[in-house]
Amino acid sequence: MGRGWLPAWWALLLVLAFMAGEAVGRFVVEKNSLRVTSPAGLRGVYECAIGNFGMPQYGGTMHGVVIYPKSNKKACKGFDDFDLSFKPKPGGLPVFLLVDRGDCYFTTKGWNAQRAGAAAVLVADDKVEPLITMDSPESSGTDYIENITVPSALVTKKFGDDLKKALENGDMVNVLLDWRESLPHPDERVEYEFWTNSNDECGAKCDMQMNFVRNFRGTAQVLEKRGYTQFTPHYITWYCPEAFVLSKQCKSQCINHGRYCAPDPEQDFNIGYDGKDVVVQNLIQICLFRVANETRKPWLWWDYAHDFAIRCPMKEKKYTRDCANGVIKSLGLDIEKINKCVGDPEADEENPVLKAEQDAQIGHGSRGDVTILPTLVVNNKQYRGKLEKSAVLRAVCSGFEETTEPDVCLSEAIQTNECLENNGGCWLDKVNNFTACKDTFRGRVCECPLAHGVKFVGDGYTHCEASGVGRCQINNGGCWKETRNGKTVSACSNEVSEGCKCPPGFKGDGINSCEDINECKEKLSCQCKDCTCDNTWGSYECSCGGNNMLYMREHDTCISKFSTSSVGWGFLWVIFFGLALAAVGAYAVYKYRLRVNNSSSYLIHLYIDMAREFSSSSYRDYVCARYLWLTHYIVLQSYPPRVTWIQRFARSWRSTCPWRTKKYRINIVPWSMLISEIAKRIWSKEQPASIGGRHLDA
Repeated sequence: MGRGWLPAWWALLLVLAFMAGEAVGRFVVEKNSLRVTSPAGLRGVYECAIGNFGMPQYGGTMHGVVIYPKSNKKACKGFDDFDLSFKPKPGGLPVFLLVDRGDCYFTTKGWNAQRAGAAAVLVADDKVEPLITMDSPESSGTDYIENITVPSALVTKKFGDDLKKALENGDMVNVLLDWRESLPHPDERVEYEFWTNSNDECGAKCDMQMNFVRNFRGTAQVLEKRGYTQFTPHYITWYCPEAFVLSKQCKSQCINHGRYCAPDPEQDFNIGYDGKDVVVQNLIQICLFRVANETRKPWLWWDYAHDFAIRCPMKEKKYTRDCANGVIKSLGLDIEKINKCVGDPEADEENPVLKAEQDAQIGHGSRGDVTILPTLVVNNKQYRGKLEKSAVLRAVCSGFEETTEPDVCLSEAIQTNECLENNGGCWLDKVNNFTACKDTFRGRVCECPLAHGVKFVGDGYTHCEASGVGRCQINNGGCWKETRNGKTVSACSNEVSEGCKCPPGFKGDGINSCEDINECKEKLSCQCKDCTCDNTWGSYECSCGGNNMLYMREHDTCISKFSTSSVGWGFLWVIFFGLALAAVGAYAVYKYRLRVNNSSSYLIHLYIDMAREFSSSSYRDYVCARYLWLTHYIVLQSYPPRVTWIQRFARSWRSTCPWRTKKYRINIVPWSMLISEIAKRIWSKEQPASIGGRHLDA
C-alpha cells in the first residue's frame, strides 16, 4: 500500500465514525421482559436488552432457574476447563447462566455458555448505564457465531448485583424470559424490511446473509404471494465529506459526486472491486424490486438476489453490470425500466432512489436508525438475533395478530402445539371430537369452534353449545330427545338459534328431560259433553258418543256428521236468492251499457254525414266538421242535455270555423234544434231511422 492515500482514507474513516456516533444517539435498543417469580424480594418484571446473536424466542416465553458460576464468571473461556456443566437434570428447569460483562466478545460468552449446557445467557453490565445492544464482532475467527442458538440478554448492573446477592443467600431464583410483546402484532399482515448488501466479500456476515437469502427465499415468496406479508429490501449508503469529494478514495467508493458511498469490499483500494461498484449493484437491486413490485411480483427480488450471488460473485470477477443484466433477462423483467431507474452514476446530481434509501435509514416512530448490517425490521421494530431461517420465521410469525397466522407458523419446527396436552385446558366434545382449543404461534386460545357449518357459542373453557340453523344436527343442540314406538320427539328446534323447549304435549327443562302431559287427567282437553279421552305419549285421543258425531280438536267440541237443521236450509235459500238478485242487476247494467253504445254509434254516423256535407267545398271545411263532431260527441254523451250545451255548440261553430259562419249563419238555429232533437232521442228509448231526411243506420 502506498502512504499517499492513508491520510485521506483515515479522515474518511473518522467522518464515518462520527456519523456512526451520531447514529448511536438515535439507536433504539430492542428489549424483552424478564419476570422474576422467586424469591419474593426480587419478584417483579424487569427490562433486558436482546442480544444481536443467538435465537430469541420471539412470540414465546422461556422459564428457567438462574445460576452464577463459581469460576470463569465472565465466561471468556470454556467451562470444560473448570469442570463445570449447566445441563439440567431430567425433570429439572433449564439453566439461565448469569455472567459478567468484560474481557471478551459477547458472542464468546454466549458460545461458551451454550457449550456448557445453558439454555440462555444473562450478561450483567459492569457499569451503571442505559441498556445497550450486544452485537457480534466484525473480525475474523468468529465462525462459531453462526452456531449460537441460545438467546441472550443484557441486564443492568443493579439488577445483576441483586441476582448475585440472592444466589449468595441460597435463594432459588426462578425467571421467565418473555418475548411475546417484543414485536408488534397488530393485524393479519406482517410488514418487514431486510437491510442488506450485494457485497459478498465482507466475511462471516456476508456469508450469513447469503445463506439466509438462499434458505429463506422459498418461505418468503409463499408468504408474499398469499398476501400474508409485505416485504421491502433496503440498502445502506453513506456520503463522502465535501472536503474529500475529489479525492481518489471518494471517487473510487462513491457515485454521483460523492453523494452515495460504500466501503471497499476488500478494504484495499488497489485490488479487486471498489465501493462504487457495490453502490451500483445495490441500486440495481432496489430498482429491480421497484419494477417487480409494479408488475405485482415483488417476490422476484428473492430470485434475483439468490441468482446474482451464485452467477456473479466477486471472487470470479463477474460482479459486473453485464452479469446483472443477464440475471434480469432470465427473470423476464424490463431491463430498460430498471436502467432508467438506475440513472447516471457519474452525474453530479441526486439520485432519487438512493436519496429515499438514505431517508429511510433514519429512524421514525418506535424504530431507531439502521446502523447494523444486515438488519431485519418487523412491523417497524428491529429484529435482534441470528439471521437464520427458523429464527427469522419465528420473528415474522410473532408479528401476526393471534389466530391469523398462516399454517407455516404453526409447524412443529418453530412452535409447540399446546392443544396436544390436556386439550390446552379448553372445552372438548369427546363424542364428536370437537374442541375449543385453537393452536396459535404464541400459545393457544380457547374459542368455541365452527363445525360442519354450525357455530358453537360459550366461554370456550367449560361450555360450548351449538347455535343457529342446523344446531339440532349436532348432539341435538344439547337438548332432550327420545324415541318410542318408532316416534322421535325432540326439544331442539332449528327455528330458534338457541335454547331447548319441550314440544307440545310435554313438560320439563328441555335439556335433561321432557315428560308427557296427561291431558285427560289434568282436564286440559277433551272436556266436551259425551266425550271420551284417552291419553297417548305426547298427545291424546278424544272420541264423541255415537257413530254420527265428529270431534273438532281446535274447538274441543263434537258436531254431527250429517246436517238435519232447518236453519241450515234457510241459510242456503238466502244465499240462493242473493245470487239471483245479483244476476238480475248485472243483466240490467249490461242492457243499459248496450243501449248507450248503440246511441253512440247512431250519433257517430249522423256526424259522419254532416262532415261529408261540409267537406263538399273544401278540405278545410272537412277538418272543421271533424273537430265539431269530436267535441260535441263528448258533450252529447252527458245526460240530460241542456240548452247551454246547444248554445255552446253554436258559439263553438262560429269561433272554430269562421270562414263558414257567414254561409251557414242562417242555419245555426235549425242546426241547434237538430242537435237538441238528436240528444233527446239518444236519451229516450226511440231510435229513429232518419232525421231531416237522412238515414241513420250504418
